[in-house]
Amino acid sequence: MKITSVTTHLLSAKLSQPFAYSRARYDTRTAMLVEIMTDEGITGWGECYGPARMTKAVVDELAGMIIGSDALNSEFIWQDLYARLRDHGQKGLLIEGLSGIDIALWDIRGKYFNVPAYQLLGGAMRTEVQAYATGLYRRDSGDPLSYLAEEAVGYVEQGFKAMKLKVGFGVREDIRVTQTLRDTLGPDVALMIDANHAYDAVAAIALGRAVEELDIGWFEEPVPPEDLAGYRRVKEAIAIPLAGGECEFTRYGFRDVLSTGAMDIIQPDICAAGGLTECKKIADMAQAFGVRTNPHVWGSGIGIAASLQWMALIPTQTPLSLTPVQPLLEFDQTEHPIRQAILQQPIVHHHGRVAIPSGPGLGIDVDRRALAAFAVA
Repeated sequence: MKITSVTTHLLSAKLSQPFAYSRARYDTRTAMLVEIMTDEGITGWGECYGPARMTKAVVDELAGMIIGSDALNSEFIWQDLYARLRDHGQKGLLIEGLSGIDIALWDIRGKYFNVPAYQLLGGAMRTEVQAYATGLYRRDSGDPLSYLAEEAVGYVEQGFKAMKLKVGFGVREDIRVTQTLRDTLGPDVALMIDANHAYDAVAAIALGRAVEELDIGWFEEPVPPEDLAGYRRVKEAIAIPLAGGECEFTRYGFRDVLSTGAMDIIQPDICAAGGLTECKKIADMAQAFGVRTNPHVWGSGIGIAASLQWMALIPTQTPLSLTPVQPLLEFDQTEHPIRQAILQQPIVHHHGRVAIPSGPGLGIDVDRRALAAFAVA
């Protein structure tokens, strides 16, 4: 079964209300999707994380290197593309582009054999996952203590048992907001914090020590991703588990994270770290180091579906037993007009739990009318 074409779809949608995290403000959401066609009429879909126009250019360039290749030979395609461009793209945009291609090839493989992608990688360890709500961003106006508390209560009312708060707005401000959220939620809802690497080790330690008593599930990206020594300093200084890795790439990048003991929880993004081929290896390697894996998920419905196929396979966080700790799905609750619109059957949660699609490939069907509606000319 030969690859006959690779098409990139650049999508964009304006937001009704902008939102911000510690380092950026959004008034638009974008997506970059990969569509691979074969000579047997099977189509596969993938998605690239990162700056959409740039990943589009990468995939458009890689396309010429894989047209005519056997679509079922995804391991060789991954290794070949990586080897060809190793001198110029061991991390970043090239791997993000490769990720979208790899996901689409796994979608094709599953459709060819008429099974979900996870079945071809050993079968499912679970059929559904607990999700946590990613939201609690800053708005252009209003009192954060008020609107963040109201938003958090809304997530609890929807059935979420865990959520993540954006921090990185100054240590004192973060302490104040985190305390308010814990007071609002009470002790039975898990609360994590994410600085999006806005701090250095000194500031991150100060914040971590101040909120340790608030039962924080993890402190995500306290320092820049390349500062593994800073991660270790923070990890040694506070009792909160450290998480990170959404800006890391391939098993080679995560090898350094794991071997240096920088993180308690790694968070590869399947649309960035190398696709399903690579992320299965990363999670298995993390298990060997006694480190937990919770995927970073911040894309469209295609990225969510791919992440769920991978989550079917991720090792339990504590050793397999009668009641092991299971990985958590990041379930973005911010406004994203494209996210579910491009799926014929949206992926939704029910009381904070999400079923893993069991149809062939990624288990989804794409709505081409939505692609046309959000397409960037």
